Amino acid sequence: MTNQIALVLALTFLINLITTLSYSVRIVGIRTGRIAVSFALFNILVLISRTANGFQAPLLASTIEKNINSGHSPNLSDFRLIMLSCTVATIIGGLMIPTFQRLLSVAVEKFSIYKSVPKVLFHSFTKTGITSIKENFVIPSSKNISTIRLAAEFPWKVFIMNVIAVAIITIGVLSALYAGYFNPEFRTTASSLSAIINGIATILMFVFIDPFLSIMTDDVVLGKTSESLFRKYIVYMVFARVIGTVIAQIMLVPAARILSAVAGII
Repeated sequence: MTNQIALVLALTFLINLITTLSYSVRIVGIRTGRIAVSFALFNILVLISRTANGFQAPLLASTIEKNINSGHSPNLSDFRLIMLSCTVATIIGGLMIPTFQRLLSVAVEKFSIYKSVPKVLFHSFTKTGITSIKENFVIPSSKNISTIRLAAEFPWKVFIMNVIAVAIITIGVLSALYAGYFNPEFRTTASSLSAIINGIATILMFVFIDPFLSIMTDDVVLGKTSESLFRKYIVYMVFARVIGTVIAQIMLVPAARILSAVAGII
């Protein structure tokens, strides 16, 4: 494993960890009554995630370019390992949600006092802040998993759409870059097709998944839905993400071959 691949693994892990933790923001907003502030504070992590995402593709593309130019065969294991880091990060992120939602709740409360993000960040490194972090560290309850039932209330449509969207996003950049091995002459064209793939996944997210969670959030605030049911649905979404990253392993090579063929046609 090269240093570049190791860095890509770390960045991929960070991106998927933050994405999974984003599910807890709605819970924090409901509990604190400050949904807008909760998202505003979480956007700091989103900024870190997007910055990491900006470095991820160029680093991997550089590795592929060097392999193609030196005549090396495709190293599929690196791509498998990168997607495995997506799965591991999603699982760890899911387990961290109870702790993260408590920490974010504290951050929201402190922000209402300090009215400044830098001051909130500085407070987290003080003795009081570190003590608060230790006190809010919790182990996920097994009840959240044991309550999962494939009953009539199970949101099959949203669950399946989430699985598909996550699988597509996971292979979006990877399959486009891997397609360069199959059609080196058009590898630049193939890599640019990742935007189309990610666009499809984004449409699924914004049309089916985000509206569903937004409606549930409003229903909890209005008292139409219980917070326990909402937390259960968050668990469903995390499981969907895990399954999506696993399915992406199967989709990688076929998707890369399709993209290489499309790149040659257009």
